[in-house]
Amino acid sequence: MFVFALVPILHSLRGHSVKDYVVWYETGQQVLHGGEIYPDQWHKFPFMYPPPCALFLAPISALGQTGVVVSLVLINAAAWICSIIFSVHLAAREQKRVHLLYLIPSLVAGVYVWGNFLLGQPSVVLLSLMLGAFIALQKRFNVLAGVLIALAAAIKAFPVLAIAYLVYRRYWIAAATLILTLAFLLIVAPIPFRGYAQAKRDLQRWSSGMLFKYDEKGVGQREGRSNSWRNQSIWGVSNRLLRHVEYDHSYKPHIPVYANFADLKFQTVNAIILAVGLLLGLVFIAVMPAAARRTPETDAIEFALLLLLMLIFTPLSFGYLYAWLLYPLTVIVQRLLLAPVRRAGLLGLTISAIALVSLSIPLQIPAQTYGNTLFATLLLFVGLAIELFRLKRAGPTVLSR
Repeated sequence: MFVFALVPILHSLRGHSVKDYVVWYETGQQVLHGGEIYPDQWHKFPFMYPPPCALFLAPISALGQTGVVVSLVLINAAAWICSIIFSVHLAAREQKRVHLLYLIPSLVAGVYVWGNFLLGQPSVVLLSLMLGAFIALQKRFNVLAGVLIALAAAIKAFPVLAIAYLVYRRYWIAAATLILTLAFLLIVAPIPFRGYAQAKRDLQRWSSGMLFKYDEKGVGQREGRSNSWRNQSIWGVSNRLLRHVEYDHSYKPHIPVYANFADLKFQTVNAIILAVGLLLGLVFIAVMPAAARRTPETDAIEFALLLLLMLIFTPLSFGYLYAWLLYPLTVIVQRLLLAPVRRAGLLGLTISAIALVSLSIPLQIPAQTYGNTLFATLLLFVGLAIELFRLKRAGPTVLSR
C-alpha cells in the first residue's frame, strides 16, 4: 500500500503524468468556478461520472493538483483497508480467521487495486461502500445500507444495479432509501452550488451523453473504446466477438483489426446478452436459500455472487474495476480453508479463473480481446453458485462443515 500510494504522489511532484487525477482536479475546479462540467453533445466529455461526483471533488481540488492526488490516494488506501476488513468479516463471521484470509485475496487482486492507485480510479472506494452496505443489511441497518449504495452510485452509476437484489430480497426500506438518497444527490444537492438551471443542465447532459447512450458505435462517451479489448464486460466482449467491430480502436490513423467469430446484427447481439443475463439471474435466484434458512455463511456467498453479476453486466468494465474480485476471492479462500478436499470443484474453477486472468501478463491484448477476465469472472460465479446450492440443499445443520 505504501508503494502504491507513493508512486502517483511522486509522479505529481515531479511533473509526470498523473492519469485521471488531472481530470478530477480540473472537474473540481470547474465546479468551484461555476464552469461547465459536461460540454454539449458535439464534444466528448472529459468527465463522465455523475454530477454529485463532481461536487465531491470540488473542495479537494482547492488543495491543488498534488493535493488532489494525495487526498485521493489516502482515500483509496483507507478504502482498501476497509475492503479487506469488511470482506473477512462477511466471509468468516462465525469461523476462525487465519492470516491467509487477509493475504491471498489481496495478492491475487492486487494488480487491479494498483490500477486504482495509479490511475486515480474509485473502484476500491465503491467496493468498501458496497461491503459496508452488506454488513448494514445483516445488522438490519437498512437505511444505512441504502445510503451507502446510493453514495456508490453517485460516484459511479453502476452500483445502482444492486436495487434489483434489494427488491427481490424485500429490503423495502433499503431500496426506498437508495432511491430517495440518490434522487437527493442527483437533483437537490447540486442546486445550492450550481444553481437550478445549471444543475438541471448537468443532469440532462450527463443522462443523455452517458447514462442512456448505447448504440452500434458503443457506450456513452466511450465510442470505439467500449468495444475494444480493454472492456471486459459482457457488452464489450459480445459486441467485438459477435459483430464486425474493431477490437483495438484508435482515433489516430491506423489499420482496423477484428476478432469476431460472427457478424450478427446489433439487435441480435443485445438479445443474446439479455438472454445470458436472464439465465444468470435465474441461476442466482435458484441457488439462493429461502429467507428463513439464510445464515451469515450463505449471505457471504450470496453477496459475492451479486458483485460478480454486477461486474459482468456493467456496460464499461475496465481492468481497475476488477479490484471488486477481492471480496469473492476472500469468500472462496474461506470456503477452501474449511474443507479443501470436499470443495475440489471450487478449487479447480478458481485456479482456472486465476490462470485465465494471468494470461494478461504475457498476452495482454490477445487474452483480453477474447474476454479472459470476463470468463474468469464467470468461472468464479459458477463455482460460488454451486457452493451456495450445496449449502442450500444440505440445510442449516451442516452449514459450517
